[in-house]
Amino acid sequence: MTTTLPPLSMAARGRRISGVVFRDLAALRRSPIRMFEIVFWPTIELFVWGFVTLFLQSQRVPFIATFLLGAVLLWQVLQKASNEISIAFLEDIWSRNLLNVQVSPLSNVEYVIGLIVFSFGKVVFAIAIMSGLALALYGFGVTSLGAGMVPFMALLLVMGWSLGLVGICAVLRFGENAQVIAWSLVFVVQPLAGIFYPVETLPGPLQAIAGFMPATHVFTGMRTVLNGGAVPWESLAWAALLDVVYLAATLGLFAWALRHARVRGRLSRFGE
Repeated sequence: MTTTLPPLSMAARGRRISGVVFRDLAALRRSPIRMFEIVFWPTIELFVWGFVTLFLQSQRVPFIATFLLGAVLLWQVLQKASNEISIAFLEDIWSRNLLNVQVSPLSNVEYVIGLIVFSFGKVVFAIAIMSGLALALYGFGVTSLGAGMVPFMALLLVMGWSLGLVGICAVLRFGENAQVIAWSLVFVVQPLAGIFYPVETLPGPLQAIAGFMPATHVFTGMRTVLNGGAVPWESLAWAALLDVVYLAATLGLFAWALRHARVRGRLSRFGE
């Protein structure tokens, strides 16, 4: 017996969101290359920076191992949160499925939530493997971040999703030629957020810009904690406020870009 749910009920919305997640999961399970890619690049980056830290330790550079390895792990949270949501959207374009999604009962909010949930699972999987390798190879555990570990990662996840949505909006607005923005936008943030060095290293004007990036406060807080200090909760609260503002703005931008693509007939071109 089939049960029909009211279309706007929470149960119906949950089924549609889970449909997006299970669809992407099914595609992932059928592609060993995609499974391999989830952990390949993060693992390579961990090895590279791990060997760098071992060299610097041999040169008696203090604290460098924990700082760099902590930065690598948190950077992967930000990078993969941004890239995974962008790639999930781009796969609908590459498979010529975006138009089918748009004519389905799935709402835009449900579609975005489905992409976010799926990307979250991939991020957790990749970070779990990297954390295990960092502990086994270099003796660095993510628990070294103490009480700040959860807010650090949560703030980076939300910022990554915002960046991913901006990349998606660029593709909707300018077409498939803009897809390079979708996966490379996060790398624009990397030199400004003080990931591998204190933000004070930057020139004054860039420091002012960095202060409005949630990631800057996260990586500054990470170094403070690993250096034996307390979690800078006030700074993280400011980062959380920025995250909320940016995510709300990017969701609005996504709605506008999608509406613009419909009016200009771009969605049908994605299906060609």
